Amino acid sequence: MSAVGAKKRFGQHFLHDPRIIARILTALDPRPGERIVEIGPGRGALTGPLLARIGSLDVVEIDRDVVAPLRAACDDAAGLRVHLADALEFDFRSLAPPGGRIRLVGNLPYNISTPLLFHLLEQADAVQDMLFMLQKEVVDRMAAGPDEDAYGRLSVALAARAEVVHLFDVGPGAFNPPPQVDSAIVRLVPRPPAFEILDAALFDRVVTAAFGQRRKQLGNSLKTIADGAIFEEAGIEPRERAERLSAADFARLANAVARRSKSNC
Repeated sequence: MSAVGAKKRFGQHFLHDPRIIARILTALDPRPGERIVEIGPGRGALTGPLLARIGSLDVVEIDRDVVAPLRAACDDAAGLRVHLADALEFDFRSLAPPGGRIRLVGNLPYNISTPLLFHLLEQADAVQDMLFMLQKEVVDRMAAGPDEDAYGRLSVALAARAEVVHLFDVGPGAFNPPPQVDSAIVRLVPRPPAFEILDAALFDRVVTAAFGQRRKQLGNSLKTIADGAIFEEAGIEPRERAERLSAADFARLANAVARRSKSNC
């Protein structure tokens, strides 16, 4: 069966480099009995080796045209379970075994990577860990800390939800067709933050507002959310800029706002 061409609307860039596939498998270290879910298997470059290791695999794929070639590439293995669905809308909890959790792996479409990460983290109670190929620029932002050039809203939002580890970079030549950007492999392990967040939605709102005008001092960018008394309660200097604050700093600021809102009720 001839290979299915990559479709731009799905952001497809099919992985084919056996050295990179081997490194991903080493990093994932799949074990028989684990419930592993691959997102966007495409032509099955990673799917086949995964099946060979563990014998049973769920895959979530949006492109119905790749399903038949994928099954053929995996020799119609009985352990391959294909879920034809949009990963942005899929209920990943439904794949978790009773009392257990799933492990996620995949070469994610770069055009939906950020919303997909948050969709998955909303189901973190069912997820043990995630190992993803993403655009390197996005991984840099995910793993950045305060005062680093890549530090921003995504860095803070993820710091409150997961451990993020940038494992290794991947060049464009590992894909067909090659993307115009470098890629990277990142591991995410969902976990609660080491600091208190009273209202997660409010925390996200404060972070978004702060980085929406990151060149402004926080007292200005957050003027509709926090006044001087709130900054004082949180121990945050209103003349600071967003890129100087850690996720824990933002949590203290958001918590002060939450306590003010509660006391005014």
